[in-house]
Amino acid sequence: MNTKSKKIHLIIKNIFKKHSLSSNHANICANALINAELVGAPSHGLSRLKMYCDRINKKIINPKPKIKIKKISQSIAHIDANNSIGFVAADIGIKKAISNAKKTGIGLVGIKNSGHYGLSGYYAEQAVKKNLITMCFTNAPPAIAPHGAKKSLFGTNPICFGTPTASKIPFILDTSVSVINRGKIRVAARTNKKIPEGAALDKFGKPTTDAKKALAGIQLPIAGFRGSGLAWMVDILSGVLTGGNHGGKVKDPFDDFSGPQNIGHLFIAIKPNLFIGNYNERIKENIKRIKRLPKIKGVKEILYPGQNKHRRYKKNLNKKINIPTNIAKDLKKLNF
Repeated sequence: MNTKSKKIHLIIKNIFKKHSLSSNHANICANALINAELVGAPSHGLSRLKMYCDRINKKIINPKPKIKIKKISQSIAHIDANNSIGFVAADIGIKKAISNAKKTGIGLVGIKNSGHYGLSGYYAEQAVKKNLITMCFTNAPPAIAPHGAKKSLFGTNPICFGTPTASKIPFILDTSVSVINRGKIRVAARTNKKIPEGAALDKFGKPTTDAKKALAGIQLPIAGFRGSGLAWMVDILSGVLTGGNHGGKVKDPFDDFSGPQNIGHLFIAIKPNLFIGNYNERIKENIKRIKRLPKIKGVKEILYPGQNKHRRYKKNLNKKINIPTNIAKDLKKLNF
């Protein structure tokens, strides 16, 4: 981080500490929010800070959780996050999955009673940096209607996969199963900007580019019924399996202060040489074959998931983080 990023990091850390988080937990949260800004995902960055603080103030995020880790086997652990902020629960979870995978070849960690944890790719990258293949799942508040239904129930439930690539740039696929993620719609609503066509329906089931109408309506999944099926899969893996809320029961963090979210997360970390000893050579050849394919007009390079994000991160690392006026006001109020 440059000096300006470090200054913002310190402000965020101090805000979380003023909201009763320990210095360590505040640092974990600040790291995750700054990372979102640097990789070009402001919808998961500073724009969410006020929401987290509001939920702490209303005592539905526990700033001083007693997190319990239940060892099921050398490879498997189940974590009760005690309604902690999601960043902290996920940080403990991915580190446990990494530790177990290093010992046994595979680490499987389920988490319940957590909250929104930001970008899945942030945690996947931590495992990949330890030379592990990883998958991360988490569910979210209702936004997508199950195929054939006219009421939203599934979240935008991201699917995340990461692998070492034998280069400095990891392969990180981190995608929501909606046409665009909900965070982008919220940012558009706050800044009075339109959203793309084909991304959402209003509450009457009509297509809309109005972000506020989209938030009150239904987001559309990728690939029709296939996207709806993927959202359902993630709801089962991160909600049903772990003991977290599921089936439309995850509360909206911005609008529903009636209780904790009880989001579930599932982390899987795998040693890449479990079956063969030359994974690095094979993944390198796999990527090389695809990059050599003939390209359509206007495409200079075939990129693998994670390359663009890495380039944005490197580019933004030495730039000033852009803070919209409304978010700057939030920072000033929260840093009392």
